[in-house]
Amino acid sequence: MSSKRYKKLPKKTRDLKPETVDKLIPILKENCNTKFDESLDINLQINNKQKKSEINIRTVINLPGGNSKKVKVGVVCEENKSQEAKDAGAEVVGGDELIDQIKSGNINFEKLICTPGMMIKLSKLGKVLGPKGLMPNPKLGSVTNEIKKAVNDAKSGQVEIRNDKDGNIGVSIGNKSFSDDKLIMNFNAVIDALEKEKSNNTIKGDLIKQAFLTSTMGVSYKIKIGKSI
Repeated sequence: MSSKRYKKLPKKTRDLKPETVDKLIPILKENCNTKFDESLDINLQINNKQKKSEINIRTVINLPGGNSKKVKVGVVCEENKSQEAKDAGAEVVGGDELIDQIKSGNINFEKLICTPGMMIKLSKLGKVLGPKGLMPNPKLGSVTNEIKKAVNDAKSGQVEIRNDKDGNIGVSIGNKSFSDDKLIMNFNAVIDALEKEKSNNTIKGDLIKQAFLTSTMGVSYKIKIGKSI
C-alpha cells in the first residue's frame, strides 16, 4: 500500500516528454517531501550490445560539485607510506597484516587503495574483493604510489561509473540541499565521462539509449540527453 506522502507525488511522469536536467532539477526538489536530504540520481541505459562485442564501461570521475557521501577508505601499502595514508584521512591502513584481515573476511572499508608494490600480494584476494567491487585497479587510480591524491580523490566527490550486464548505470549527482548549479555541473561531468568512454570504444549509434532522473523517495522523469548549461 502506498503512503500518503507517495500518493501526493505526480503520477505517470515517465509518460512525459524528456526535458533537460536544468529544468527537471527544480521539479525533483519540489517532489522531495521527506524529512531527510534526498539524493538525486541519474539512471542510464547504454547501447552495450554491439555486433562484435559487448561494451563494458568502468571509470571514475571527480564530481566538480562534490557529493555528500562519506567514504571509509582503506590503504594497503608499505610501512614507509603508512603515515602519508593516515595524514590524508584513510581510516584503515596496513600492509601484510591488513591483507590477512581482508583474507579472513574482515573488510572494514568502502574503498580500497593499494601501492603497486603490495598489489602482487593483494591480487591473490580477487575472490574476496572482486564480488564486492573493492579490488584496486590501475585504470581507476586506486593502484598508485600517490597515496595522498588517491585518498583525497576518494573522499572529495569521486564516483565510479560502471554498467551492469543489462547496460544499466546508476549515479548520484548530489542531494536536494545542493545548489542547482552544482547538480548541473555534476551531471555534465558524468555525460563528459561517458562521451570519452564512447570515443575510446567502437560503438555504433548513440551510447545512451535512455536516461531518467529521480530522487531517493520520488518518481522518475525522462532526461533529454545532452549537457545542460
